[in-house]
Amino acid sequence: MEEIIIKAFTILNKGGIILYPTDTVWGIGCDATNFEAVEKIYSLKNRPKSKAMICLVSDFKMLNRYIEEIPEVAYDILKYATKPTTIIYDRPLGIATNLIASDNTLAFRVIKEGFAHQLIKKLKRPLVSTSANESNAKTPSNFNEIAPHILHGVDYVVPLQESKKNNKPSAIIKLKSNGEVTVIRK
Repeated sequence: MEEIIIKAFTILNKGGIILYPTDTVWGIGCDATNFEAVEKIYSLKNRPKSKAMICLVSDFKMLNRYIEEIPEVAYDILKYATKPTTIIYDRPLGIATNLIASDNTLAFRVIKEGFAHQLIKKLKRPLVSTSANESNAKTPSNFNEIAPHILHGVDYVVPLQESKKNNKPSAIIKLKSNGEVTVIRK
């Protein structure tokens, strides 16, 4: 596994994009601080730039470096969540500007195990995570459903296909700095 992490890390540091298993579904990712790499993902997915993507972080310490202020309720939500949960926060910092939504928000998910967690710990920066499909197409439920143009459009396909089975996307919750909570996806 260490060899795969080093290969993915090297690609990401060179501004490349990868196809990798997340804690939920297969994702396309890049260094979330690299504007040009984010542009490559938008282009590959034919995704409108008005549709924001999410970022994965390895722990709360990393999350704190990229959000101006984390509402206290976020810690409670994540502590009691029974499935992977993505939270949309106000006022992200130090992230590629083309990831930030027009209302100055960005979604983050703290992941605590698996390949993506180990890769993010090595990268020491958030990792973009967007489903491995073209915009408005069905999210693939397993590796074999990923379209050939997606497979060939990334710089590296993480070779862990057999270990990633059919998972569902994360729950998404939007938190405003004033404490307002909105459930976007259960």
